[in-house]
Amino acid sequence: MSHCPNVVPPCQAIMSLIFFFLLLRSFVPSLGACDGCGPSVLGPSSGTLSSLDNPRTHPSDTVCEWEITVPRGKRIHFRFALLDLGDSDCQVNYLRLYNGIGSKKTEIVKYCGLDQKVDELIESSGNQVTVQFRSVMHRTGRGFYLSYSTTEHSDLITCLDKGSDFPEAEFSKYCPAGCLTSTEKISGTTPNGYRESSPLCVAAIHAGAVSNAAGGKITVVSSTGIPHYEATLANNVTSTVGILSKNLFTFKTDGCSGTLGLESGGVVDSQLSVSSVWDWNTTAGEHVVWGKSGARLKKPGLPWAPSPSDRQQWLQVDFRREKRITAIVTTGSDRIEYPYFVKAYRVLFSKDGKEWHFYRETNSSQDKIFQGNMDYQDKVRNNFIPPIEARFVRINPTSWEQRIALKLELFGCVPGGKGSYFSVVFSLPDVVLMAVLVPVAVVVLTALILTVACVCHWRNKKKSAEGSYDIPYWDRTVWWKSMKQLLPSKMMETEDSVRYSTPEVSRLAGRSAVPSLHAEPAEYAQPLVSGVTTLGARSTFKPDEGPEPGYSDPDLYDAPIPPDVYHPYAEPLPSSGAEYATPIVVDMGCHLPSKVLNFVGPSSLLTWTDSSQSGGSVYDTPKNANGQTTPTQDLTYQVPQKVPPKPAG
Repeated sequence: MSHCPNVVPPCQAIMSLIFFFLLLRSFVPSLGACDGCGPSVLGPSSGTLSSLDNPRTHPSDTVCEWEITVPRGKRIHFRFALLDLGDSDCQVNYLRLYNGIGSKKTEIVKYCGLDQKVDELIESSGNQVTVQFRSVMHRTGRGFYLSYSTTEHSDLITCLDKGSDFPEAEFSKYCPAGCLTSTEKISGTTPNGYRESSPLCVAAIHAGAVSNAAGGKITVVSSTGIPHYEATLANNVTSTVGILSKNLFTFKTDGCSGTLGLESGGVVDSQLSVSSVWDWNTTAGEHVVWGKSGARLKKPGLPWAPSPSDRQQWLQVDFRREKRITAIVTTGSDRIEYPYFVKAYRVLFSKDGKEWHFYRETNSSQDKIFQGNMDYQDKVRNNFIPPIEARFVRINPTSWEQRIALKLELFGCVPGGKGSYFSVVFSLPDVVLMAVLVPVAVVVLTALILTVACVCHWRNKKKSAEGSYDIPYWDRTVWWKSMKQLLPSKMMETEDSVRYSTPEVSRLAGRSAVPSLHAEPAEYAQPLVSGVTTLGARSTFKPDEGPEPGYSDPDLYDAPIPPDVYHPYAEPLPSSGAEYATPIVVDMGCHLPSKVLNFVGPSSLLTWTDSSQSGGSVYDTPKNANGQTTPTQDLTYQVPQKVPPKPAG
């Protein structure tokens, strides 16, 4: 009969296991172990913490503890997006925040219960905080989701805050690191905008405004919504299709997002280098080359593909000068018969082409593996946060579908080329083209200005070269009905004469030279007779009602007027009553004067002459109704008449 010594009874073994389990659980918080804790990102300036399966009911028997440290001299504050810890006892279901870490930590606050609303920021007293979460058996409770940052970011928001939560047309907020831990969906893309129901910080990561690893400041602009929001993949975030919404939002950036020349041809083929090229002959004898020139985004034809598909292959771009590179867009082959594309890749950069560096995110010591394409035709964008500043860039595929096939475009600007929204980026050929076009444009514009100036000068010179007093050819028959009044205004110290286009007026020599008259146009001309006061506008040569008593105007006119002879520009005088000659109107806008206007004697006679006529015309004395000379105060004026020639002998 065999005997098995030292056999532990079953009940004693069970009790020992329970004791060991409880002892182990008591040490879990201090050891930092977690069982059921959600995804978390703990950055030096901001971060995100959550329970597992958020926003669904969190697991039971959960104990989690996080230790957060920010730079010395700074403090930490927390904002809750969700706090729903279940309906169990607060002694075993709770969330606690402590100042400090380790055995010297002191409690800041403790939360428990269902659906807690915590709107205020919870602030620490130092640069270190411990967060402790514990949950035993429970039936309800979605757990918690919180964000933190250093206290200088008072505009901290959570990863669940949506565009519709902020009514302002434009506002700035601070997004924490780690918002890709959120399960919320976004709709839309940049630059068209995102549906207002999208979480702001997740959309900001998709747009490339901030990175998931570091978070950061965002400036949001709200505007009217659009009928359709497209779905795209960018920065490891897939947006979904969205329908019409009342509003949308976009993000302001530094503007360094222009294309750098691959698609446009600003980067020529000689600036592209590849590790190898795949080429082959078809059964029809056609030579097919998947060369480097096909690596340009949107260029029809085959993309670049290396001969072997392995992790040592690369495509290199030389910008010939340093550029600030902020984003890359890739796609695969656009041929349905060749559905090849790159699933993931790394990026290397260099300033001199000799010393190369792998791109890494902020606060990371790992080479970043970028999300590539999910199919052979859709474009995928990745942003570089922080941006790359280098002359050379290499793309190194690490994963692909069937074989490597790649088309791409790089985005950025010249270092220092920033703007509020947009920045124009010129490659070297663009600069050369501008250097030619700008001088040509200046020459053409200068020639145009000179041509206009010459035409204006010629027209003015032509006008000034013509006589001022010639009757316009288009209105010779009725010119006296439409001309403006000639008003005497200035007296010149040089002799001059006036020319009228009429054969009936001849020269009358003056007895003394007097200054010439320059006049402004008006409705009717003033009578050029001494002793007559100035008449108002629209005068008909009518004198004042009468001179003062005792007034006489000596030697006004002394030539008789034959009763049947009239000046061609004067209307016939009626047979009775004091009559007035029709005004002789001169257009100052026609031509310059060509003869001299003189006054004769102290009571001057006005002489109007024509160089083609001989003899003279004088003004007669005032006449009464019977044709007799009567030097009275009520003067009747007649137009100039031709003096009859003296008989020979």
